[in-house]
Amino acid sequence: MKHLFIVNPVAGGKQNDKSGLREQIASLMDKRGENYEIYETVGVMDAAEKVKREAIRGEELRVYACGGDGTLSECAHGAAGYRNAAVTHYPCGTGNDFVRMFGPDAALFSDLEALVDGTVGPMDIIDVNGRKCLNIASVGIDARVGIDVHKYSQLPVIGGAGGYVISLLVNVIKGINKHYTVTTDEGSATGKFALICACNGQYYGGGFHPTATATPEDGVLDMLIVKKVSRFTLARLLKYYASGRYADYPEYIRYEAGRHLKIEDEHEFSVSIDGEALYTKRAVFKLIPGGVNFIYPRGCRKVSEIVKVETAAV
Repeated sequence: MKHLFIVNPVAGGKQNDKSGLREQIASLMDKRGENYEIYETVGVMDAAEKVKREAIRGEELRVYACGGDGTLSECAHGAAGYRNAAVTHYPCGTGNDFVRMFGPDAALFSDLEALVDGTVGPMDIIDVNGRKCLNIASVGIDARVGIDVHKYSQLPVIGGAGGYVISLLVNVIKGINKHYTVTTDEGSATGKFALICACNGQYYGGGFHPTATATPEDGVLDMLIVKKVSRFTLARLLKYYASGRYADYPEYIRYEAGRHLKIEDEHEFSVSIDGEALYTKRAVFKLIPGGVNFIYPRGCRKVSEIVKVETAAV
């Protein structure tokens, strides 16, 4: 077995130095006598290509994405479809949204030893025009905010999650609604929409929680489609959308569960894939049940178990 630690040196901003992390990894793995490699990424999709190169050799491979949600997404893209490969997250990025849905168990992902001792299980993954997405893929105002956040989170005065706030304000000023043709398992509609969101996970955008029911183990995509809204209405809806209360505004937000989504327009638009940008005129989303192996840290429950407990408590 090989343990591959993918370290994104720019995740979380320049102030987030990874030298200490590399020392921790080396100390732990040398002590355990494990076969391991620490690989530092040098550009976009470099992590995905590195994971693929290692996975194709056929040896059992465990991949630890040390960075943000984008780093995890790239590693999952590289590992998807390889039975010998499994991926997990050591969160040290800007938002670290994916692990939030694990609730009280999320802290275990920051325990390197718990990750190395973790158990492997299948997890669903979204395919968007061939690009794999582990958490959330979206089109619209939220996608533009998520993509542009990197411009602002690097600024020393703002930094971190504050970049989401600045990106939101800038993109609202630019304009909320765009023209799309949206096709789901239930039908097709053409017009202006504020956003369309396909959820395999529950959190994105630095803590937005649009749905509390999405689990990456149930073979279903939770989709939220927000109709054309004014700036005033968006400001009013935002706190409800961000806390999973979409059902309070059915006249603006439609929920669907399915496995397929298609978004088209004659003009190119941006798709946010776990915070990373894809530009296209036609985006086809397909859920692949159990499409990637995931490492759950020692003692960590599956998301479906956590959701069941939280639902019973309510």
